[in-house]
Amino acid sequence: MQERNALTDLRVGPDDKPDAAVVRDALGVGVAVGLSGFAFGVTSAGSGLTLLQTCVLSLLVFTGASQFALVGAIAAGGSPFTAAAGAFFLGVRNAFYGLRLSEVLRLTRAVRPFAAQWVIDETTVVALAQPTRRSARIGFVVTGLSLYVLWNLTTLLGALGAEAIGDTAAWGLDAAGPAVFLALLAPMLKTGTERAVAGLAVVLGLGLLPVLPAGVPVLVAALAAPVVLWAQGRRLGGETR
Repeated sequence: MQERNALTDLRVGPDDKPDAAVVRDALGVGVAVGLSGFAFGVTSAGSGLTLLQTCVLSLLVFTGASQFALVGAIAAGGSPFTAAAGAFFLGVRNAFYGLRLSEVLRLTRAVRPFAAQWVIDETTVVALAQPTRRSARIGFVVTGLSLYVLWNLTTLLGALGAEAIGDTAAWGLDAAGPAVFLALLAPMLKTGTERAVAGLAVVLGLGLLPVLPAGVPVLVAALAAPVVLWAQGRRLGGETR
């Protein structure tokens, strides 16, 4: 029964989506988000990172929210430890994406290590939106490839053009990455619990920003999920008594 309800592989059915439509949608996401790599390149160079450090971050880390969190904390005077810790906790979500995508894509073991580099918000959203396994794989690959290439290219261009732009803070480019992340995340907050976690995280992160060192508010905001789940468990336990 579970196999019957799972995504189909290569069989054609009434719910199939044309490959061209999947590619079009995937490229739309890849290009739209990939262009924000320019903002990261400018922000990273403005925070004091070298051209090599900036490009290596995009090549190896390749998760925009974590990259912006890292360079933002460094620019605000935070220690490398808190900056890296904040970026790490933001990136942990990709591990959970990977668990879900492994069931949907069913990739071979030889391919999985390479595909893991592309497990991010955008590829997950596109892949999970598809009706079949074939279209999910196409969406994942096209989104990942187009976004990876464009993100790294625009990162390089942004870092090279940082001096010409001048004060990056005045342009507000450091907000581009988080804004894209929030735009993708917002439609996924469908339950009351999810919205409560997001709301509490925002309150903790913004409320503690003026009083804690740079990078630390992000770590504290990560406590929103266990706090909300604990409160929900207490409430449900009280109702069953």
